Amino acid sequence: MPFASPRSYILLSVAAAVATIVLKTAAWRITGSVGLLSDAMESGVNLVAALGAFWALSLAAKPADRTHHYGHFKAEYFSSGLESVLIVLAALAIIHSAVGRLQAPEPLEQLGLGMALSLVATALNGLVAWVLLRASRHFHSITLRADAHHLFTDVWTSCGVLVGIGLVKLTGLTILDPLIAIAVALNIAFTGWNLLRETATDLLDRSLPVDEQDRLEALLASRETEEIRFHALRTRVAGSRRFVAFHVLVPGQWTVQDGHDLCEQLEQEIAVALPRSDVLTHLEPIEDPKAWDDQGFRWEEG
Repeated sequence: MPFASPRSYILLSVAAAVATIVLKTAAWRITGSVGLLSDAMESGVNLVAALGAFWALSLAAKPADRTHHYGHFKAEYFSSGLESVLIVLAALAIIHSAVGRLQAPEPLEQLGLGMALSLVATALNGLVAWVLLRASRHFHSITLRADAHHLFTDVWTSCGVLVGIGLVKLTGLTILDPLIAIAVALNIAFTGWNLLRETATDLLDRSLPVDEQDRLEALLASRETEEIRFHALRTRVAGSRRFVAFHVLVPGQWTVQDGHDLCEQLEQEIAVALPRSDVLTHLEPIEDPKAWDDQGFRWEEG
């Protein structure tokens, strides 16, 4: 990737947010459109969210210490939680402005110039969102992914506003402007709610995604023999990190060195199969009934 860290991409998002705020605010002031005002307010949310994401990624990058033995990776969820709350608040503010305009409609001016400025801002947001989404896959960052999806939502919101403004220009029905703003606000609120729900779910130590879990189980199954078994597999995701723990059962007559070498090999293979993983193994004698009883947490399907 051209930049060194996720924080570099967030700075790109900050710069894009500042630029789009300027362009969309200018479009609103020129036209007087409450739809364009709603679009500008969402870009303001983008800026605050990007600054929060930069702080969260800076904290998540800190190494483990005496009070945070597993690191600070969950800090990424603070930014997505903040972003979701800000999105909902922006939606409420947009609805308030639109209802006032419904009660007292006003004519729109210089729609051509306003639409051109908004179109430039929309194209910039789309480009940055695409770059952030690619970076999120490279760095396995939920913060970059959340910011990218939010910007893509902003792009579709802007497209809806532009279509609505175009209809106002063609039909002269100024009431379409606040109605479009309300529709935009509802879409923004829906996005914020989904992001908040995803953040809350991830804070509950969710296990690995299904495809990664299947890959891990297949790897362990391929290493099982009459003498080697595995159980008590547990996984969780914290920001960009994956945590994997399981028990390794081997013959009791093995030496400590033999068991250690096997665990080292397994940990290295899992680290290759699942990048950004921390793996913890626990060695037990396969012939000991207590080892089989100690299979950790059991869950029910459904």
